[in-house]
Amino acid sequence: MNGARVSAAAAVAELTAQRAGVTLRELHGLEEMREACRVLDRIWRPDPGNPLVTPELLRVFAHSGSYVVGVDRGGRMVGFCLGFLASVGLHSHIAGVDGSVRGRSVGFAVKQHQRAWALARGITTITWTFDPLISRNAYFNLAKLGAEPSEYLPDFYGSMQDEVNAGTETDRLMVRWELTGERAAGSATGIPRTVTADVTSPRTVVGLEAGPDGRPVVGDLEGGIVLVRIPAEAEELRRTAPSLAREWRYALREVLGGLMAEGHAVTGFTRDGRYVIERRQENRT
Repeated sequence: MNGARVSAAAAVAELTAQRAGVTLRELHGLEEMREACRVLDRIWRPDPGNPLVTPELLRVFAHSGSYVVGVDRGGRMVGFCLGFLASVGLHSHIAGVDGSVRGRSVGFAVKQHQRAWALARGITTITWTFDPLISRNAYFNLAKLGAEPSEYLPDFYGSMQDEVNAGTETDRLMVRWELTGERAAGSATGIPRTVTADVTSPRTVVGLEAGPDGRPVVGDLEGGIVLVRIPAEAEELRRTAPSLAREWRYALREVLGGLMAEGHAVTGFTRDGRYVIERRQENRT
């Protein structure tokens, strides 16, 4: 691995952590693992009989060389991230910060730390999944980090009993973050990778949009560029209008999932909440 690249990534990780006012550290002891599990419980509020992960399992991951990292602020652990070694490189399984540090770019600091950690070990690819219906996560992953969607996974985890996911099917979008690529290097500067949607172009069509009543409307899927809208506050819809949230889930699965299954590429996510899909020439009929 290029030493200058590793050093530059480590410097970015340190700087972003300082700006966020946090410290990131690898965890090793069993009591540290217990505290990490308490952090996860505060964030996801799972059924006590079905924890997201156990301290014993975290210790095994750490001892075997995986990414087990706590986020501290003011002497208290306020966030946690687990990534385990996989055939592709590193798979980032779970990451979260509690409400006391939201809005401080802590998540960005975690990913930059993860990138530096991986590069120092010769790992050049990180994968993870996220709910494609959550606009802020889509923007963070695709625009701020420059990760690239690789697979749409319908109801990937099945029914989950934590308060964040209960009552909704767990569709996920798998993304790949190529750590030595131009997109990841660009993300280290803190400047989002912006994409624009020219709706006036004859190549551009609207594949999914919100109707006047807020319900999803499936449109044209045959243009060279297909725009796919998601609601701005899907999490709020789950609480206030669960049937409407389910409509959006199924519509997004049909349109975004369908286009990706055909081999078309998600090239970005706009600031106003639309996936941009480029239909591959060889897949056109």
